[in-house]
Amino acid sequence: MRDEAEIREQYEYLAEQLESDDMNHEGVRQMFTYYKRALGWTLEEEHI
Repeated sequence: MRDEAEIREQYEYLAEQLESDDMNHEGVRQMFTYYKRALGWTLEEEHI
């Protein structure tokens, strides 16, 4: 299992990528959105 710091780092990276102007292809944006949600859910589950 990955540690919290690694998961947070990936989550923040994805959040930045989603806000980037280069990320305008809808399919790619959707994929990152789902992955971002999954990482957020993982962080919440581990700290409840």
